[in-house]
Amino acid sequence: MLVDEQRSRNVPRAPRRALARFLRDNSLSVACLALFVIFAIGLALTGHREFNADQVAHHEPTVSFWTYLGDSHFWQALSENWESEFLQMGAYVLLTVFLVQKGSAESRDPDEHEAVDDEPDRSDPKAPWPVRRGGVWSKLYENSLLIAFAVLFLASFLLHAVSGAHAFSAEQQAHGEAAVSTLEYFRSARFWFESFQNWQSEFLAVFAIVVLSIFLRQRGSPESKPVGAPHSATNA
Repeated sequence: MLVDEQRSRNVPRAPRRALARFLRDNSLSVACLALFVIFAIGLALTGHREFNADQVAHHEPTVSFWTYLGDSHFWQALSENWESEFLQMGAYVLLTVFLVQKGSAESRDPDEHEAVDDEPDRSDPKAPWPVRRGGVWSKLYENSLLIAFAVLFLASFLLHAVSGAHAFSAEQQAHGEAAVSTLEYFRSARFWFESFQNWQSEFLAVFAIVVLSIFLRQRGSPESKPVGAPHSATNA
């Protein structure tokens, strides 16, 4: 009887322990996803107010928040930033395959063999299934991170072009001018100005972390070398 009572008291604890372990093991991704949601909501709320203020200034009807969420004004702002982020990460993944920065925590060591260059053990039962399968599946998996970022970049790039064309056309028509097609907008200086103003900042940020991690430290972060590591140590 005592054993049964003990088990009944422990039952509710198991889901709590499982949740606590899940949050511990995935806290970085959960935190980043939560911050994304918070900031996306902030973008939507402030974008809605800015959009309606512009509508009032041009003596045009305002829209509800839910209507604004489907408007090209919102999706253009969202997608052009996604585009730059995925370009940054994809380019960084590719560049770090071939290029190094001596002393940086973000670079491979030019003087040491790196495990990422080793051929995978296809006989390892714990290896991902494409590795164990071999052939084209293994080749695709070897480059799957870069492929994923390339697809995400191209999708957001296209979304930026489409939503930007709709937003620009709405402005044109409000001023009595002709709307533009997605191709025309893609060829315009405005589209590339929107892209370049985000792209340049992303690579400045990458440059900053690559160079600053040579000389500066953050205890406890895997993006930093150990506090006592010399400046010349690479990927320590």
